[in-house]
Formats: sequence, structure tokens, C-alpha cells
Amino acid sequence: MSDAVKVGFVAFSAAPRGVLVVFCDDALKFGEAARKALGKAADTVKRAAAASQFKGKSGATLDIPAPEGIKAERLIVVGVGKAAEIKEKDFLKFGGVTAGKLNAASAAVTVIAELPDGAMQADAAAAIGSGLRLRAYRFDRYKTKKKDNDNGALHADVSIAVEDVAAARKAFAPAGHVVDGVIIARELVNEPPNVLYPVEFARRASQLRKLGVDVEVLDVKAMTKLGMGALLGVAQGSTQPGRTVIMRWNGGKKGDAPVAFVGKGVCFDTGGISIKGAASMEDMKGDMGGAACVVGLMHALAARKAKVNVVGAIGLVENMPDGNAQRPGDIVTSMSGQTIEIINTDAEGRLVLADVLWYVTKKFKPKFMVDLATLTGAIMVALGTEYAGMFSNNDELADRLSKIGNETGERVWRMPLGAEYDKQIDSQFADMKNTGGRHGGSITAAQFLQRFVDGTPWAHLDVAGTAMGAPKTDINHSWGSGYGVRLLDRLVAEYYEATK
Repeated sequence: MSDAVKVGFVAFSAAPRGVLVVFCDDALKFGEAARKALGKAADTVKRAAAASQFKGKSGATLDIPAPEGIKAERLIVVGVGKAAEIKEKDFLKFGGVTAGKLNAASAAVTVIAELPDGAMQADAAAAIGSGLRLRAYRFDRYKTKKKDNDNGALHADVSIAVEDVAAARKAFAPAGHVVDGVIIARELVNEPPNVLYPVEFARRASQLRKLGVDVEVLDVKAMTKLGMGALLGVAQGSTQPGRTVIMRWNGGKKGDAPVAFVGKGVCFDTGGISIKGAASMEDMKGDMGGAACVVGLMHALAARKAKVNVVGAIGLVENMPDGNAQRPGDIVTSMSGQTIEIINTDAEGRLVLADVLWYVTKKFKPKFMVDLATLTGAIMVALGTEYAGMFSNNDELADRLSKIGNETGERVWRMPLGAEYDKQIDSQFADMKNTGGRHGGSITAAQFLQRFVDGTPWAHLDVAGTAMGAPKTDINHSWGSGYGVRLLDRLVAEYYEATK
């Protein structure tokens, strides 16, 4: 796991080292500790701000090398805008913006966690540390040469100066584990498909045992015995055998029903016999973004010892077009006993999820299930890359996900479900078809999945636009975003985790 930035906390009175970072509002006002650290350099800041038209807007920066009046090698001023309008997720952004201004030469960094009206709360300071780490992440392990304009990966020792060091450290401990989970998810999505195939993915998920997670790996023989004909139908065209991985974290009361998260893990998707076009097919290494999120989430929950029982389940396959691949027109029998006519072998993710959802529903009887899948291009037509599509049979769960999505910045937009769409996936030969055609493609995919949850409170997140290849943000410059880890960790912490 790549970790480019080490974050620690010191008192305001500690002497700044290396690069100094301070925050100002849109009136160019600083807090008391920042003013003290700046000293005579405050005049330099005013002149530089006027010369560069820096006005302290949220996320704007002013970079002053070798500033007069202080010993810092560089001074970075980060604007926060109007202090009264700062939202919780903005502190992550401030950390990310700070990391974006650092470079390989920034070995030591001091960030004064203070707003003009006083010290930042411990949670805010911790969020700045998280934002720094998230933005600094970089996947370059397969590069053997650097370009002339490539300064190399950032490896910085960051000291965040705060009013209450103990409180900040306490707040950052669980936040740091969540960042680790996001980075794990990003790593999995970024890996090439010749490295990360189903058996290797299962091996990496099994490393969660070190944190006390129970991990069970179902091989082809075990899945065949269970009757997972839908998942195995997708996997049969590849020389790489499929796997299902069940991860259990038992941090709650014994006997309490777990919460459950299910991820689509298509490690590479050619489309099968219904083969995709060659253009951008390399991106289909990321068709396991949902499964990557589930593994990262399970790491976060176990590492911070979440007081809740959790099941994480991922179906891992490759969708390849060899002579043994399933064909359009085939009929497969899912673990639920329901039969599925294969219309398009490129509608494979829902087949994988169908069996895993049913398995989790029947074996664990969870309080709710959330599945994540890079399922349809249609959701990107509808929502672009700013929101994940959310479909749910439970208003309470959907409302909670919407609220937390807005708080964390991992936003979801609720899409409709309805019996009217079922006719599009009705089959004259089987219980259903695996695709309902062009119109409402993300909706009919969700209608299909709903047939395998057996009434369990459930939400489906279509993350095709957000898990991979999404536009760069203040806290992510990676192709694999790790989307969903922060969202679902907060869902558990806020609503389902025991408080005592």
C-alpha cells in the first residue's frame, strides 16, 4: 500500500519546519498562531497577494518561496473563503489542496490548523491530515523511468499544529484507517489485469485476516455445489477461475444481525461473446471497483475496530470470449433457483451479483445490504461522473445514504424502481432476461438485482462513473478513486454502530 505522507500533530508553540502552511479567509485574515508564525513575513504575504490577485477564496493558494522574515523554505497560504460558510468536507479539500502544492523536495511541512476566528476542532484538523494523504497518493510502481518534469512521488513528514494535540490524535486514528481503506481500494482498481485476476484478488482480500476479519474463499467446486450458476456462467469463458470471497467482522454484540456490503468484481471485462469495441477496453481492468470498495471498507471497519457485525462479499470473475464462454441465448440457473436467459454477455455484472446477493441474504439475514458495481454505461449518460446512481427498496436507507453522500462529497442520486420496468426483462424462455435493452438500462439492471434480495432492505450503487476514470478532484488524482469507502464507513458509524 502506497503511503506518501506521514501525518503527526504538534502544539501551536512548536517551531515550524520546512514548508509552512497557513490558512486565511477572503478578507486575508489569519488566526493568532498563524500571525505569530508569520511575524514580519505578513507584509510579504500582503504584497504577494496583491501582485497575484489572491483573494483567499476557498481552495485558492498563494505560494511564496524563501519568504522574508521567517526561516521557512516556502510559505503556502490556503484560502478558506468565508469562515461561516465552511462545510465539513471542505477541511478534506484544504488538506488536498495543500498536498497539491507540495513536491518531492517538501520533506518537512508544518500546517497551522487555525482559522481566522480560532483553532480548528480536532475533527477538522484530522480531516486536513486525511486530505493530505488522499491527494498525495500515487500509483507508479510500474514506472521505471521518470520524465524531466516528473519530480517523483511526494514523501513528506507533515506536522499539523493544533490547540489540543491529544484530541487531534484521537480524531485522526480512525480517520487514518479509513484513508488506508480508500488507498487499498484505489490500489486494487489501478492494478493491471495480468496482475490482479480473481485468485490474486481473493488472496489480497484474505490479508484482512491480519486485522481479525474472518475470510472464506469459495472456489469453483464450492460455488458449483451452492448452485451459483449465474456467476459461474460468466467465469466459464476464462482460464482464470472465479472466486467468491466472504469477509466477516464481528465487532458488535454476539447474535446481532450484520450489515452487509456486496461488490461486483469483474477483474477484466471483454464483454464475452458480445465483445466490446477495442477503444478504451483497457479501462475494463477497473470493472471490479465495487469489490475494491468492499475490501477497502472492511479494512477500515476492522482497523478502527468498529462496534458492529459486518459481512463483506465479493464475486470475482473474468469475462472472456473463449470457446467455453457462455453465449447469447444460453439459459442459466441462479443460486435462487430463478432462471436467466442470456441476451447479452456484456451484461455480466448483474449475473455475478445475483448469486452473491442471494447467498448473503439467505446465509446471514442482514439488517440491510448495499451493493456497489460499475454496472452500466447508462448511469453515466444520466448522471455523468459527479454522482453514483442509487436504487433502493427502503426509503430510510436511501435517505441516510443521500445525507451522508452530501456530507462526505461521495454523492449519490436516487433513481427510480418500479414494476413497470419489469416487462423489459421478462423472457419468453426463462424467468427473466439479463438485459432489458437500451432504454432505462441502469434501471432495468437494478430491477434485475432486486429479484435476488428477497425483501431485505437494500440499496444498489451504480458506480460506473465514480469508481474509475472520474475527473480529478482536490483529494484524488488517481485513476482509481476508492469511491464508496468513506461514504459507507460513515453510514455504519453514524447509524449502525454501537455507542457503548
